[in-house]
Amino acid sequence: MQNVNAQKPAVRKLMQLLLLPILALFLLTPQADAADRQRINTFLEITGFDVALDSIALNAESAPQILGLERSDFGARWTDITQDIFDTQIMRDIALDLLEKSLSDEALLHAEAFYGSTLGQRLVAAENASHQIEDNTTTQIAGQRIIADLVREGAERVDLFKRMGRAVDSAETALTSLQEVQFRFIMAATDAGVIALELDADGLRALMTEQEDEMRLALQTSNLSASAYAYQAFSDTEIAEYIDALETPLMQEVYTLLNAIQFEITANRFEALAYELAKVGQGEDI
Repeated sequence: MQNVNAQKPAVRKLMQLLLLPILALFLLTPQADAADRQRINTFLEITGFDVALDSIALNAESAPQILGLERSDFGARWTDITQDIFDTQIMRDIALDLLEKSLSDEALLHAEAFYGSTLGQRLVAAENASHQIEDNTTTQIAGQRIIADLVREGAERVDLFKRMGRAVDSAETALTSLQEVQFRFIMAATDAGVIALELDADGLRALMTEQEDEMRLALQTSNLSASAYAYQAFSDTEIAEYIDALETPLMQEVYTLLNAIQFEITANRFEALAYELAKVGQGEDI
């Protein structure tokens, strides 16, 4: 399952996200033909969204940086805490609960038909491998070199990757979603006493607004690099075929829903992390 990734240190791997109101819209209007849980499990495996969900756990590495702290500030239990909070089964169960209420049979079958094809399964394998890389710096550097070579050659592939980025975030909400995850985490950490924030909620949002241009550029750059690295083994024709599939109305419906769910799970887990860290105290074991 294609996704959008942020690679700047304080925001790395917090993308593939849409805003909660979009998710609420789906849940307030449940699909009459919503798929059952077992079919959704199969859907997650075929599309690779199961691995994309699991990769949310890698987001924990950026958590201290968002708060202006270091991982070591939270003592020896950091790893145990993050493994508990970002438990993959918990995250999958949340996703299944939400998808049961909102994923239509028509959208499910449409996505499965493409991702279950020969090209689709190759794409899923490449995307899954990319999602599972813990040290993203190496892939970013490699992707940047690939993009630099493509630009130098005047290759059409760069424009294809840009078009792909628009297809997986057609509402252009990725940046806003990233900011919302960070906002909810920082405010939860403040409420829990993990940090002392000098700004109030309005002040924090104003600061984030000031940083939008820089963050937008960072996201665009990182998305291109991530795509260049992940799809090295695919021809321009195959990538164009993938983009055509992503741009269909039913696939857009699927991505809007899945991105909204992944956003809510990420924000929810970060809020839970903030309150759990408050129990530790900086530099202390539980």
